[in-house]
Amino acid sequence: MNKIKVVQYGCGKMSKFTMRYCFEKGAKVVGAFDIDENVIGKDIGEIIEDGKTYKVKVQDAKNFEKFLTSHEVDIVIVTTMSLLADVGEALLTCAKCGVNAITTCEEAFFPQNSNPKLFKKIDELAIQNECTICGSGYQDVFWGNLISVLAGATHKITKIRGKSSYNVEDYGIALARAHGAGLTEEQFDKEVASADRISPAELKKVINSGKYAPSYMWNVNGWLCSKLGLTVKSQSQKCVPQIAKKAIKSSTLGMTIPKGACTGMSAVVTTETKEGITLETQCIGKVYDSTDFDCNDWTIEGEPNTRVVIERPATVELTCASVVNRIPEVLMAPPGYFTTENMPENFYKQESLEKYLFAFDECCDDDCDCHHDHSTSDK
Repeated sequence: MNKIKVVQYGCGKMSKFTMRYCFEKGAKVVGAFDIDENVIGKDIGEIIEDGKTYKVKVQDAKNFEKFLTSHEVDIVIVTTMSLLADVGEALLTCAKCGVNAITTCEEAFFPQNSNPKLFKKIDELAIQNECTICGSGYQDVFWGNLISVLAGATHKITKIRGKSSYNVEDYGIALARAHGAGLTEEQFDKEVASADRISPAELKKVINSGKYAPSYMWNVNGWLCSKLGLTVKSQSQKCVPQIAKKAIKSSTLGMTIPKGACTGMSAVVTTETKEGITLETQCIGKVYDSTDFDCNDWTIEGEPNTRVVIERPATVELTCASVVNRIPEVLMAPPGYFTTENMPENFYKQESLEKYLFAFDECCDDDCDCHHDHSTSDK
């Protein structure tokens, strides 16, 4: 079996893990791209920091499309920004070139409920060129499949509550700024919170225009409703600033956030469904002080009530491992923008990733609608 050939797009903090995990799972990183002049030209071993030289240098993102059209690539891992509009060009390039892609972009997890215009454009191009595009990461397991599995042990659900926190320092400057870190309360109200103070009709118009900036739980609620067979009746979002109780140094922002300024935000998303089940979820992303730590806290209310709390999850590593473990499912999925609630639950890959392609292939026949080349199977 041939090793799965991977291209890394975005060589920041996340790529250190995604590239190493790919190598350790038997895949081969054949290319890497970034826009940062401080990274371009480095061997990816310097990014991974494992003391090895891979003879694969980070290239300027301007050469990305040319590389995809001139090299054999199975999948691209995109680890750059959090909004679909910000990763859209990279995903469209993959779709145009007929190359599969998976991204850690949080909105990409279920973008059809926040940016349907760009979602449809990527979907149509991917179908046309027979490749699959999807989003995965921490939310795939800890905000998605973990909750749907618990729901499977519940007789009746009335409400799903979720709360997750993370340190924006771990994810780069774009994410920190998107959370309002470093802003004054007045700036936060004007630049972040004001976007949610609109009518449902206005909200729908903004979403359809492709200019909406959802919090992470906006897309998670959509994913959960799709997974659980729920029909969304209404959905709203409220962003609340997190205020520094003392001055906090942010290495990502390159500044000291003064007392009284914003360290980030809590975004609360409330979804009402026709089936009578309410989803109330929030994510708290901020620059941590010495007392803060990541926490994932979910409760399913009904018969029976169930609560699961995970303290201090290794969010960055879990995000990257989720993406790498998803690669075989993406390669076996139907063409188009295919969100992960329609895939099997993400599971641990003990062996090399390419071996799981054939495990999935055994469930197919020659007339199935996946885009895997059945002629390569040795079944």
